[in-house]
Amino acid sequence: MPEVIFNGPTGRLEGRYQPGTEKNAPIAIILHPHPQFGGTMNNKIVYDLFYMFQERGFTTLRFNFRGIGRSQGTFDHGAGELSDAAAALDWIQTLHPDSKNCWVAGYSFGAWIGMQLLMRRPEIEGFMSIAPQPNTYDFSFLAPCPSSGLIIHGDADRVAPEKDVQALVDKLRTQKGILITQQTMLDANHFFTDKTDALIAECADYLERRLNGELVPEPRPSKRLR
Repeated sequence: MPEVIFNGPTGRLEGRYQPGTEKNAPIAIILHPHPQFGGTMNNKIVYDLFYMFQERGFTTLRFNFRGIGRSQGTFDHGAGELSDAAAALDWIQTLHPDSKNCWVAGYSFGAWIGMQLLMRRPEIEGFMSIAPQPNTYDFSFLAPCPSSGLIIHGDADRVAPEKDVQALVDKLRTQKGILITQQTMLDANHFFTDKTDALIAECADYLERRLNGELVPEPRPSKRLR
């Protein structure tokens, strides 16, 4: 897992990168939680998502937003961090021009950035939005949401209450041509305390179903996970 430094909009960005086994392997970018509340690319959920994609043959990148670790710059309330994510995708696509498809996975603040990146980059064919915060961040830009994906959250999340996430899911599910899969983990808080393994297992199951072409016209019923 090489350490990498690449150019961002306001200076160098620090990341960890693993190329896929195939020349045209799909790309996955994983985005970390809020930089001002301890979020880094070494967050356990971000770390585990990185390896989940890597083990399934993806060319995978996680990186620190500006001002975190060895990444230069200062926190920019989301606008700059979105530019960082776009620069990261540009960088990895330059290294892998034969990769036609891309996924983005984000946790908490990273989920908000990831969904904005999704709107700007048509090559992103799938997303995982883990514990998004529609009560804190504006998701109205998803009009319409261009790709199918997974939204997974906990029913004991006090940072992003279940009712707010449900309202976002319900809005997205009115759109035609995409499939929003929702999973609600029972007794899981915003940090998925003692439930990280179950979270990653559910994300892996979703990814494998997508890779196997099991995206059916009718969504699976939402299920509450223990």
